[in-house]
Amino acid sequence: MADKKIVFLDIDGTFTVPLEKPTELAARAVREARKNGHRILISTGRNMPIVSEDVLEVGFDGVVASAGRHIEIDGKVIRDSVLPEETIKKCLEIFHRFGIYCRIETPEGIYIDDSLQEILTSATADLSNSELIRMKKELDSDVGVKPYTEYPHKGAYKLGFICMDLADIEKTKPYLEREFHYVVHPYAEDADCYNGEIIRKDMDKGEAMERVCEYYGADMADTVAFGDSMNDQQMLEYAGIAVAMGNACRELKACADVVCESVDEDGVYFEFKRMNLI
Repeated sequence: MADKKIVFLDIDGTFTVPLEKPTELAARAVREARKNGHRILISTGRNMPIVSEDVLEVGFDGVVASAGRHIEIDGKVIRDSVLPEETIKKCLEIFHRFGIYCRIETPEGIYIDDSLQEILTSATADLSNSELIRMKKELDSDVGVKPYTEYPHKGAYKLGFICMDLADIEKTKPYLEREFHYVVHPYAEDADCYNGEIIRKDMDKGEAMERVCEYYGADMADTVAFGDSMNDQQMLEYAGIAVAMGNACRELKACADVVCESVDEDGVYFEFKRMNLI
């Protein structure tokens, strides 16, 4: 596999343990692969304000953020597409109607319902749910999660949600599922809450890979994608080679060509070695 690859790495649960610094081996994998002529990009559901410096300073060719709505390559913004406020307002109204609490992700930051904060504080996160683990850690960190009352009402990249009853999510689908991918993150059988996000179907992590390949004049067959969560599903479906982490949820592993070691076993590093990227 000596041909030059374009590799897309999710952050939380893939490149790093949620909200922790990249390990020495993970950082080395990226630096050595780039030195060998491969292009390595972050592809994350996070919006740019919360893509941490300790991840970025590893050095990447680009970043796909907000699950595909924001793309930067070689330090240039290639795309920044915010959903109109009218769309966000409609989604919020539907979620709130069914008692679901929301998390609004915008270019300025993240805005959450008060009740969402209360649920997060008491929620038990299943080990395969890197998104819930990250959101819980965010509450105690300085990433700048703000109250919903400060939301500027200028549109957003995407909406996250959390609720106490899975059936409530199903009730919203007739209104929104034609337009949006529903991503419900893994939960334990005895889960005390359910979390996920909606990602508009016109732009997702998979479609963003096509934009990156167009930019480089490359073929999608030469892409590799690493992920752990169901918001990585489109990315793995589009990729030439799809890699699920050992800690990935069962459903994502079913979409993958390869399952590598888990994030806390430096799966990215060891899979880069097996692929001869380093």
